[in-house]
Amino acid sequence: MKNIAYTLFAIALSLALGKLVNALLAGLPASLYGMIFYCVLLQMNIIDAKRVSKTNLWLVKHMGVCFVPAGIGIINHFELIKEHGVALISIIFVSSFILLTLIGWLSERFLQNPHLATTSTHLTKTR
Repeated sequence: MKNIAYTLFAIALSLALGKLVNALLAGLPASLYGMIFYCVLLQMNIIDAKRVSKTNLWLVKHMGVCFVPAGIGIINHFELIKEHGVALISIIFVSSFILLTLIGWLSERFLQNPHLATTSTHLTKTR
């Protein structure tokens, strides 16, 4: 029970810090800032990894419960999905293919020739 409370406190603290940073900077979602804080606190051994690991594993194991509202939303809008399903699936596959191809091409380009990354930023600064 102590480890559960410790883990929940650590997550709540991280999320509170994330909300504070989000209020000040507003660049990323507060939950993402919270995850960053959680990782940093774990890496700096401020949060004891052994005490939170068992509860974190249980939370990850039962994470699917969090996605039930999305499934209900799909059921509620089933007629729209039935009507436009082929278009939706096509858009998802085409956009994913374009994104993966572009990322693969860019990473291959910059990994083969690393000085391109510094050269391209230098060129944009001088223009």
